[in-house]
Amino acid sequence: MLKLFRLLKSFRGPVAIVTALALAQSLANLYLPRLMADIVDFGIVPGDTRKILEIGGLMLLVAIVGTICAVAGSFFAAKVATGFGRVVRDRIFDRVAHFSVHQFDRFSTASLITRTTNDTTQVQQVVLMLLSMAISAPMMAIGGVTLSLSQDARLARVLIAVIPVLAVVFVLIMWRALPLFQQMQTQIDRLNLVLDEGLTGIRVIRAFDRGAHASQRFDDANREVTGTAIAVNRLIALLMPAMFFMMNLTSVLILWFGAVRIDAGAMHVGAMMASLQYAIQILFAVFMVTAVFVMLPRAAASAERINEVLDVIPDVVDPRPDVKAAASSFDVASGVDVASGFSTAEALAKVVSRTKGRVEFQDVTFQYPGAEEPALSGVSFTALPGEVTATIGGTGSGKSTLAGLIPRFYDVNQGRVLVDGVDVREMRQADLRAKIGYLPQKAVLFSGTVASNIRFGHAAATDDDMRHAAVVAQAAEFVDQMPDGYASPVSQGGTNLSGGQQQRLAIARALVRRAEIYVFDDSFSALDFATDARLRAALKADLTDATVFIVSQRIGTVMNADRIVVLDDGRVAGLGTHAELLQTCDVYRQIAESQASIEAVA
Repeated sequence: MLKLFRLLKSFRGPVAIVTALALAQSLANLYLPRLMADIVDFGIVPGDTRKILEIGGLMLLVAIVGTICAVAGSFFAAKVATGFGRVVRDRIFDRVAHFSVHQFDRFSTASLITRTTNDTTQVQQVVLMLLSMAISAPMMAIGGVTLSLSQDARLARVLIAVIPVLAVVFVLIMWRALPLFQQMQTQIDRLNLVLDEGLTGIRVIRAFDRGAHASQRFDDANREVTGTAIAVNRLIALLMPAMFFMMNLTSVLILWFGAVRIDAGAMHVGAMMASLQYAIQILFAVFMVTAVFVMLPRAAASAERINEVLDVIPDVVDPRPDVKAAASSFDVASGVDVASGFSTAEALAKVVSRTKGRVEFQDVTFQYPGAEEPALSGVSFTALPGEVTATIGGTGSGKSTLAGLIPRFYDVNQGRVLVDGVDVREMRQADLRAKIGYLPQKAVLFSGTVASNIRFGHAAATDDDMRHAAVVAQAAEFVDQMPDGYASPVSQGGTNLSGGQQQRLAIARALVRRAEIYVFDDSFSALDFATDARLRAALKADLTDATVFIVSQRIGTVMNADRIVVLDDGRVAGLGTHAELLQTCDVYRQIAESQASIEAVA
C-alpha cells in the first residue's frame, strides 16, 4: 500500500493543511478537559461566578476553533482522498490501455473492472480515514496520556494498563481477518465474472435452456462472497463491544480510585473529572485508530491487486528519444540513402513521402508467451500501395496473428515488420496507427448513435465523409431505413443490430479514417456472398492508393486479390495470385476444393 501512497505527492499541499488542522483540533480537544478542571476547582467549588464565566467563555471559544478545524480538515481530507482515487483509476486505465494483447489476457475483464472500481474505492476510503483520524488520533492519545499524568500520575496508571489489553485484542482479530479480506476480493472477481457471462451470454443461455444452471452459478458465487463477508464481520464485530467494555471499565475504575484519592485529600475533584475526560479521549483515539485498521487489511489486499496491474511493464512501448529509427534497404528504391548524409529525420521524411502504405515482412517469427510452438515462422512478403494482399489458411494457421503485427499489437521475436521502410518498433505507436484502419474479427460497437460509431474512426469527419464511408461499406442501405438515420441509437455492443449490420458499420468506421493501410481481419464473415462481392468491388474502386490487407477463410473473398499469402501452421505455404496458387500450392487447392470445385472457382 505504501507504494500506492507515492501517488499522494501531487497532494502535498492539501495534506499539509490537513495535518496542521488536525494538530489544531487535537490541541483544542486536549485543552478543554484542563479548562473543565479549572472551572470546577476555581469556579464551581468556591462559587466564583466571574471565574465560571471567564473560563466558560474560553471553553466556548476553544470548542468553536476545534469545530472549525474539524470541518475544514474533513473537507480537505475528502478532497485529497477523492483526488487520489481519481489518480489511481487513471493510472490503472492508462496502464491497461498500453498492455499488449497477451498481457491483457493475464487479467480477466471482470477482475480489471473490480480493481479499477471496488479495489480503488477500498484504498480511497482508507486514505480518507487516515487523513481524518489517523493523524489526529496519535496526537490525542499521546497528549491525553501526558496531560493525564500531569493531573494525577497514580490515577493515570489505570489508563496505561488498559491500552495494551486493547492492542492484544486488536492484533488477534486482525490476524484472523486479513486472509479473509484477501479471499473476499478474489471472490468478488469471480462474482463479477459470472454476472458478466450471464448477462452477455443471455441469448446462448436461453437457446440451450441453461437458465437454471446460470442462476446456480451466480448463486454459488454470491454465497461464497456472502459467507466470507459474514465471517469477516463476525470478527470485526468483536471490536466494538470490546472497545466499549474497556471504555466503561476504565471510567468506573477512574471514578472509584479517584473518589478514594479525593477522600484522602490527595487530589481535587476537577483533576479527577479531567482525568476521566482524558481517558475517554484516549480510548476514543484508540477506537479511531482501530476503525482505520479494521479497513486496512481489506485495503491492503486491494492495494496489492492494484499494484499487480501497475507493476506490469507493457511489452509494446514507444522507442526512446535517443533511439534513431533506421530506414530499411528499401530506401535505395525510394532514392533515400541515410548513410550519404541525410539525418534520421530527413531520411524518414523522404521515405514516408515516397512510400506511403508499403508493408514488408522480413523473415518474421512470433511466438505467444507460454506457447510450445511459434504462431508464425519465417514469414516474408511485401504489400504495396494500391494493391490488395489477402491472407488465407486453416484455423490456427496464424492469419489473425499476422494481421495484428502490422498495427503492432505485439512485437515479433525475430525478423522485422516494416511500414514505409521503417521497423514498426522504431515508430511511435500513435504515428504508426494513424496510418492504419484496422477492423478485428469481432465487430465492436459502442453505445451512442450510428454517426458517433462511424466518427470513432475519425472524429473530425464531415457528414459527407461519414455518408461516403457508409455507402462504400454497404451500410447506407439499412441506415437510411432507420427512423432517425445516422442519429439512430446504437446499444452497447451493437446488440440492437444484426451481425452483418454491425460488421458494415465497423467497416465504415475504418474507411472514414482515410488511412494509408487497411487491415480487415476476417471482417466479412457475417456478410452474405452478394453483399461481400459488392463490398469488395466498392473497396477496390475507393481504396485505389491504399494498401489493403484482407484476412479471410473464403476463397471467394480473396480470389481477386493482387497477392494471396497462404499460411499453414504459421509458415508461408504459397504466395501469388489465385490462378498461380491453384497450380502451385497444394494447401490453397485443398481449401478451394473444400469450398467448391476447382473449375467453378477458377
